[in-house]
Amino acid sequence: MRPAGTIAWITGASAGIGAACARELVRRGARVYGTARSRDRLEDLAATLGGFSPLPGDVTDLAAMRAAAADIVAREGRLDLLVANAGVWRSLPLHRFSAEAVAATLEVNVTGAANCIDAVLPHMLERGRGTIAGVASLAGYRGLPGAAAYSASKAALIALLESLRIDAPRHGLRVVTINPAFVDTAMTARNRFPMPFMVDAERAGRAIVDGLEHGHDEIAFPLPMVAGAKLMRLLPVRLHAELFRRFGRGVSALAGPR
Repeated sequence: MRPAGTIAWITGASAGIGAACARELVRRGARVYGTARSRDRLEDLAATLGGFSPLPGDVTDLAAMRAAAADIVAREGRLDLLVANAGVWRSLPLHRFSAEAVAATLEVNVTGAANCIDAVLPHMLERGRGTIAGVASLAGYRGLPGAAAYSASKAALIALLESLRIDAPRHGLRVVTINPAFVDTAMTARNRFPMPFMVDAERAGRAIVDGLEHGHDEIAFPLPMVAGAKLMRLLPVRLHAELFRRFGRGVSALAGPR
């Protein structure tokens, strides 16, 4: 995918990874539409970033996401790239477990992404061209302590994208999974545990756009965290649990929330 001339739609675009991706795509010649719940932040970004247009909305509202995608197509004649980035993180240790917290996290991180994919697929299938990218997390590789809702939501998003990727090429589409580790955003600013190899949002945006441009099916970074997280996936179930029981937060730092 060449960013120059691309018509892109990014959710969660008002700050953090989403805003950084928007800036990087615009820098490389793309026309970007950004969706988030904060109209003011989107308009502030648009004021400083030519080539960026705000489309305020809530990803959990399917009708609103369908309308946003239709609006982009009506304005531009096409939609080439979706970056489904909107997400939430909350700590959920065993003693504070709640079904409501799990449902609320899944609604944004999984259903929200699905709503956006639903919104763009008819147009992309009709054109026989397009890229769907979802921002999951290395935390979706294995369950992490205190992250029952977040890890579950990111694991579900990884599986959703993997399933779509199987059929995508025969329809002319690409499906990309984006798995960051720790990125310096408002989401991670609340964490009170070690976050090694943290990258800033601008570096994350460059890594994501580089991966999209180079045609990668998975964009995961930074490398030391990716290696650790992929090794964790190979551990037997009992050993995985025992490691976290013994070393707790130190091990969870291998792949935490973005």
